[in-house]
Amino acid sequence: MSFGKKLTLQDGTPIPQIGLGIWLSEPNEVERAVEIAIRNGYRHLELACVCRRRGPVTDVDAVGRALKKVIPSVVKREELFITGKLWNNAHRPAEVENQLDQTLQQLGLDYLDLFLMHFPVAFAPGQRDTPTDESGKAIIDKDTTVLQTWRAMLVRPKSKVRNVGVSNFTTDVCKAVVSATGQKPAANQVESHPYLVQDELIAYCKKEGIHLTAYSPLGNNRASFAARPRLTEHPVVKTAGVAMALGNEQGTVQVRWKTHRQSHVLPRVSSSGPPPPSRRKAARSSLPADIHTRGSSAVARRVGFSPHRPRWRM
Repeated sequence: MSFGKKLTLQDGTPIPQIGLGIWLSEPNEVERAVEIAIRNGYRHLELACVCRRRGPVTDVDAVGRALKKVIPSVVKREELFITGKLWNNAHRPAEVENQLDQTLQQLGLDYLDLFLMHFPVAFAPGQRDTPTDESGKAIIDKDTTVLQTWRAMLVRPKSKVRNVGVSNFTTDVCKAVVSATGQKPAANQVESHPYLVQDELIAYCKKEGIHLTAYSPLGNNRASFAARPRLTEHPVVKTAGVAMALGNEQGTVQVRWKTHRQSHVLPRVSSSGPPPPSRRKAARSSLPADIHTRGSSAVARRVGFSPHRPRWRM
């Protein structure tokens, strides 16, 4: 069982349009949330090596424990689509496969369906996720380029990962790696929601056959962003003609807004229960014809944080 439609990558691989992200999850909720989600229809999981640590244990370990509870009793491995990410401190070509192997070991799996370069910037290698200098700034590995890392990902053993892609890549960076290597990423995962529509990037990816994934599709409604205002409180999202049509659930509007644009979306985990009705409803609901225009003209804000914006060498 899987709710929602499926899209396809360049090679024809199907990918569930609504997935589950574990970024910024609360302590001790990941394992239970992933298990509940899979039991209730989720078939796409997205995780990253840099997801929150609980001492020596990470959220990736928690996902691995959840998978052991549902494979094969609830779902077969081949029925799941699992995305992992290469973190910035493992960009050196010799480290790429090592981090892939580490992720597979933590998950207890033989392969990933998709492996993404998390950011187009390399940190100094080492045990620390984000090595910093005396001033607290991230230490950049100036000897490793985006192209070197991308080429290393392209030659990965296909027995360990089916497709490779990128994350947080702008249109220009995507063009640069494609021009230099002749190889297009299978996907580009970026922040996208009615506050940040990403029209230019979406148009480029669609033209090139690069699948676009939207993270923070609900606009990142943490308390620290409440004064913006929260996306769920924006008049366009709350308008009766949209939200009321979808059961007065603002989250449904935002998820459906992205699926309406042929992207797949990654709402964040919650261990409070099964996938909320908004996720199921978003999979089958329609939106007013002008919702794209209303959303695009309403706002233009980035609500996530993007601390890794140095000048990098191509």
